[in-house]
Amino acid sequence: MNSTSEILERINRSSMEHHDGVFTRLYRYLLREDIYYIAYQKLYANTGAVTPGVDTDTADGFGSEYIEAIISELKNGTYRPNPVRRKYIQKANGKLRPLGIPSFRDKLLQEVVRMFLQAIYEPVFYDQSHGFRPNRSCHTALSSIKFTFQGVKWFIEGDIRGCFDNINHSALIGLLERKIKDSKFINIIRMFLKAGYVEDFEYHNTLSGTPQGGIISPILANIYLHELDRKVAEIKSDFDAPPSRAMSKEYQHYFSEMRRTKKKIVSCQDSERPGLIKQYKELRKREMSCSRKPEDDKKLVYCRYADDFLIGVCGNKEDCKRIKGTLKDFLGSVYSLELSEEKTKITHSASRVRFLGYDISVRKNQQIRRRKDGRKARSLFNTVELLIPVEDKLNAYLIKSGMVRQTSNGNLSAVAIRSMTHLSNIEIVRSYDTRLRGICNYYRLAANYNDLCYFRYLLQTSMYRTLARKHNTTMMDIANKYKTRNGWALPYDTKRGRKYAALTEIAACKKSHTVSDTAPWKYSLVPDYRLSLKKRLMAQTCELCGTHCSKCKVFHAGSMKEIAKETAWGQKMLGIRRKTLVVCNDCYSVIHSNKSKVLSTASREPDTLKDVSPVRKGSQTNLPS
Repeated sequence: MNSTSEILERINRSSMEHHDGVFTRLYRYLLREDIYYIAYQKLYANTGAVTPGVDTDTADGFGSEYIEAIISELKNGTYRPNPVRRKYIQKANGKLRPLGIPSFRDKLLQEVVRMFLQAIYEPVFYDQSHGFRPNRSCHTALSSIKFTFQGVKWFIEGDIRGCFDNINHSALIGLLERKIKDSKFINIIRMFLKAGYVEDFEYHNTLSGTPQGGIISPILANIYLHELDRKVAEIKSDFDAPPSRAMSKEYQHYFSEMRRTKKKIVSCQDSERPGLIKQYKELRKREMSCSRKPEDDKKLVYCRYADDFLIGVCGNKEDCKRIKGTLKDFLGSVYSLELSEEKTKITHSASRVRFLGYDISVRKNQQIRRRKDGRKARSLFNTVELLIPVEDKLNAYLIKSGMVRQTSNGNLSAVAIRSMTHLSNIEIVRSYDTRLRGICNYYRLAANYNDLCYFRYLLQTSMYRTLARKHNTTMMDIANKYKTRNGWALPYDTKRGRKYAALTEIAACKKSHTVSDTAPWKYSLVPDYRLSLKKRLMAQTCELCGTHCSKCKVFHAGSMKEIAKETAWGQKMLGIRRKTLVVCNDCYSVIHSNKSKVLSTASREPDTLKDVSPVRKGSQTNLPS
């Protein structure tokens, strides 16, 4: 019998070859044990794996019995998902975003369902969709805009109001039933959609929407918004029109005059040559100042990331208004979605629009440069410029995080973060470096990337002040004490020798990655060496006491920081450098009986990084090097 992984590969290949294909009898694959081991392998390492939903079920306690219980309920038709636990996270604009946390049992089954949906729909999705897809990210979306939006005259910024919360369940199920003819499989998805949520110990029904935080929510949203991509593709096919001529009339006039003048220069007398050359240069200057593209050249380009999209239009503003109206009517009448009026704007391409945290515009730079072939041209004209919104994003981030304060004259001044003074020196440096690398890595596509030099300077100054406040000294003492030939660095010793902690140089982030999404995603077989937990469970041997046990379980510690060295199971987990341990039922009970006591003791361990001197061996972590 073929493994479920091989079946998934076959389904993906079939969907790739036949985009209109229909898939049946998928529910029977949910009754196979091997697919749940693959799903668990993908979920257990996530920090949310030990976050409970409405019950105490987490990734801890997984084993063959756990899988058999889920499969038994699926076979009997008695499986019912638990309602999700609702939390709220704050958005950048101050509003709250609802977040649903499912039980781990439901997460596991959702991951299995997601794997089948991804194998079926990933080959069908358009290249213009970048959100929540494998091998795609914000950077692939921005890179596609940089190269496909060249020369556009207008931007249509699109934002769907409350997209995840307003997805129509009936419409979504109808879309799924077009490609999946399996009522049992569809019914599992329907139950997840209708499971409801618990907030303040009160149950609420879910009449619409896919809960953010669920495993299948992103791909269900992409399936739903794929119809928007399809509609934009239809509008593009009707809108795009080749120009009636190769050049605009004005550009053609100067181009023809230049050719005639050039012929005269070749055959003229020496006395007439300087005047003709001057005339040729003047014509060339005028040619460069006008647009080569004809007015009737119609083109539409599109990029979407989740519920935000950007449309570039070569045309007039009336064309943009018609496109916006068409999309608004389509989403509202068919799919119960509403375009946000305050965020869906029509903007000229010379102005900047905000998309995925970048400011995007089309350059109108008339600067003439010499190309590689030696010919002079306006190399920057009509090209897309990606910029860092320094004032709105970087400076606001520094002020909000407490690293910088704004003086009375509007300047920025770095300050110490008092809440970090209880941390060790290494933790302070690494905390600042994490923030710096996060910003630098995200904005590495920006044309004004070097503006991050000042951002790094403010970050570094704040770090000096924080360390100085911690040790009751001056910032200059901290800066001079750890100054090296290659810059400032804090030394610390490990079993492998001396190492240094310092802030990353912004140039290192600029060249550390390449962005490419040219290769389409294909499902690949999961090799056995990646299913380490499955092999450990199949060994049927307790990794703690060594006894044979046919029903072993996985003990999940949550994180390596929670593992204490004074226990036998803690020493074992630190020895194998894993936050999971396959144990028998007896050992599992013993571990949980004293876990809370051990964790409370571990939380009171003294901090070995108290002073500003180089740290002692092994003090930054409990893991052996």
